[in-house]
Amino acid sequence: MITPLLFGSLGMQEILLLTLVVLLFFGGRKIPELMKGIGKGIRSFKSGINGIEDEISKEILDDASKTK
Repeated sequence: MITPLLFGSLGMQEILLLTLVVLLFFGGRKIPELMKGIGKGIRSFKSGINGIEDEISKEILDDASKTK
C-alpha cells in the first residue's frame, strides 16, 4: 500500500492539534508574517524551477538547430 508523503495519515484531530500548537507557539500576530514568508519562499522556488526549465528548453532547441 502506497501512502502519500504529506498529510497521508493525518486526520482532522491531528491537523487541529497542530494548528493549535502553531498558534500557541507563534501567537496570533506572527502567523501572517510567517505565512507571508512561506509564500515568498514558494514564489522564489517556482521562479527558480521555471528558469531551469527555460534554460533546458533553450539548450534542447539549440542542439536541435545545430544538428540540422
